[in-house]
Amino acid sequence: MLDLLITNATLPDGRTGMSVAVQAGRITEVTPGLTAAAGDTFDAAGYLLSPPFCDPHFHMDSTLSYGRPRVNESGTLLEGIQLWGELKPTLKIDDLIERALTYCDWAVAKGLLAIRSHVDTSDPGLLPVEALLEVKRRVAPYLDLQLVAFPQDGALRTKGGVDNLKRALDLGVDIVGGIPHFDRTMSEGAASVKLLCEIAAERGKFVDMHCDESDDPLSRHIETLAFETQRLSLQGRVTGSHCTSMHSMDNYHASKLLPLIAESGVSIVANPLVNITLQGRHDTYPKRRGMTRVPELMAAGVTVAFGHDCVMDPWYGMGSGDMLEVAHMGLHVAQMTSRQGMRACFDAVTTSAAKVMHLQRYGIEPGCDASFVLLQARDVVEAIRLRATRLKVWNKGKLLAESGPAIARLQLAGRPSQTEWRRV
Repeated sequence: MLDLLITNATLPDGRTGMSVAVQAGRITEVTPGLTAAAGDTFDAAGYLLSPPFCDPHFHMDSTLSYGRPRVNESGTLLEGIQLWGELKPTLKIDDLIERALTYCDWAVAKGLLAIRSHVDTSDPGLLPVEALLEVKRRVAPYLDLQLVAFPQDGALRTKGGVDNLKRALDLGVDIVGGIPHFDRTMSEGAASVKLLCEIAAERGKFVDMHCDESDDPLSRHIETLAFETQRLSLQGRVTGSHCTSMHSMDNYHASKLLPLIAESGVSIVANPLVNITLQGRHDTYPKRRGMTRVPELMAAGVTVAFGHDCVMDPWYGMGSGDMLEVAHMGLHVAQMTSRQGMRACFDAVTTSAAKVMHLQRYGIEPGCDASFVLLQARDVVEAIRLRATRLKVWNKGKLLAESGPAIARLQLAGRPSQTEWRRV
């Protein structure tokens, strides 16, 4: 007998009337109209059954700290870094753990079951590292939390920055991070990229580096990252995050850079909600949108995913862990309004994000983990448009969260008694 049988589901690829059979936490069969004995049978009623959402770029150590010690009035990246620097000496491990766990609760309720979080390694005490390693241990039964050793204040700009990062890796942090555009000079930033990639190569680690989170069209550390990836044979193991300077650089240089990134196998993570908020702050009009060249990167064959980046912290005062909100903003900012473009935005928070994170057994196919989310939508475009309610969230066949459907009751003469905001 099956553990779980879901019937009458629509899948992201457009198949309808599908049944998904689950045994021992894995999907055993995906086929139309399956009937079989099961411990639990659920009729999806034609709604969309998707693999869980994935966030390949987040900062969990700062999440839910908005307003401490004060609000970022300029809305800039640099004031956010300054505020975080003021907050760090006051951090308490129990508070940091509780904020992170609360955010993980939000994430699970939104069907977000895999998060890659950068964790600040600048302070020699490594308190954020200690806290998030504990959070990772606690949430492991239901959420895949990857940690990136992130020298927030600059690997070479900070005294002991490289040694602190290495100690974080020794403690169990998974991935080598960096922020070369925050080092003192372009040459020092390039040197940090080279050094950090060498550390990753020596230790057999992946790399996920903040690159060129700037409006400066001459900030070009992504090309150094692509070069070092090839030099050190790290292809497929490296991600460049943000890359917002590409929005401002001239088309000629971009025409050279795009194939270089594709050739190197570097993946890119854009963060639409926060990129659009932090970038262009020094512009009058016209104001730059600031997000990297998403459709052009995709067309060049680069794996592109979307991250949430921040939720209620010194850089961004909004957010709820909703990756459909991220996809919704990405669709608008990148002007990806074709049906193909909208589907690509859904992939950017599901399958493409899972590829960036190297998740195993991800998807809705036999052999994959039985982890999925039932959305109150009939297809992926409608899911983005409505930021669809997560009706149910499963992890390896176990129900983790459920929500009632979003329905408005109407009292209008001659009209239906309710609406779900769908076309008839």
